[in-house]
Amino acid sequence: MIYEYAGNLHVHSPYSDGFGSHDQIALAAINAGLDFVVVTDHNIWVDGLDGYRYSGDKRVLLLTGEEIHDQTRQPQKNHLLTYETHQELAPLAPEPQRLIDTVNKVGGLSFLAHPFDPAAPIISELDLSWVDWEVHDYTGIEIWNFMSEMKSHIKSIPAAIFYAYNPTLSAEGPFPEVLKRWDRILASGERVVAIGGADAHATPIRKGLLNRIILPYEWLFRAVNTHILTSEPLTGNVENDRRRLFHSLRRGRCFVGYDLPAPTRGFRFSAQGDGDRVIMGESISARYGVTLQVKLPSRAEIRLLRDGEQIRTWEDSEAAVCTVTEHGTYRVEAYLYFKGKKRGWIFSNPIFVTD
Repeated sequence: MIYEYAGNLHVHSPYSDGFGSHDQIALAAINAGLDFVVVTDHNIWVDGLDGYRYSGDKRVLLLTGEEIHDQTRQPQKNHLLTYETHQELAPLAPEPQRLIDTVNKVGGLSFLAHPFDPAAPIISELDLSWVDWEVHDYTGIEIWNFMSEMKSHIKSIPAAIFYAYNPTLSAEGPFPEVLKRWDRILASGERVVAIGGADAHATPIRKGLLNRIILPYEWLFRAVNTHILTSEPLTGNVENDRRRLFHSLRRGRCFVGYDLPAPTRGFRFSAQGDGDRVIMGESISARYGVTLQVKLPSRAEIRLLRDGEQIRTWEDSEAAVCTVTEHGTYRVEAYLYFKGKKRGWIFSNPIFVTD
């Protein structure tokens, strides 16, 4: 039995540069229909706020992580999302590999945040990309960061105003540079888990004609999320449930879904072969061939990739089946038309077909 839980793994509060309290973030997550939300403030681990929050008969599991970067480095680079460390590790930020090694030592998870994050000088936003690519042994990479993508469209004051009032039109999918980098890392033999995040701040802007909260929490929580698949249900016990979620996340049993155009709950990518059945994040032998199966919650374009190369496409379909014999890293992308343009909808983690 597989259980699916949707949540956001990249959120900021007033403990760093966000504008909503943990309770306000939790309420926004409940209203958006999320099951969990992780607050990741910059260079500060906030203790004592983890737990379930309730609104009527609805609930959300709120957890705290951290986004760590070297504050002395100008311009800023190498932002690392960390989870389940249960301690402050920001002093290690100047040495990314040492930071990653320490996260692993204490049993945590680490993800390279917004690995491609172009500058937007018109709004005084710097390029915050990851640059130290020689690091290794991190858990994963944030392939889709909503804020980074929106920044990339802001090349003038009129554009800033336009996207502030029409943020839906800014989302098209992960940057191609990030997907190519991820595929190269996977092809090298490293198992790196993909996640997506809002990078939510809920910043109020009052300047000239612009007077609004830029990307409110609740709106963002209906957009790019990470859906985690567990083998056991969440029960309401905070410690048990956090372990189940992060255990599956570490294994790559998850996918990135853009939930605004259409709900992505119900997406499945699995493989059968030689008496075995696996899902995303798992391995299966190529012996006797492997049947890959894709199931979507609604019709869309399905693309199957092996080692980063597109090998099959199904137009306007809710399901796809493909038998393969070559070993490699197989993953799925789904696209649909929304607001006049074909946009990325679902990005799976891979299934590893071995020889």
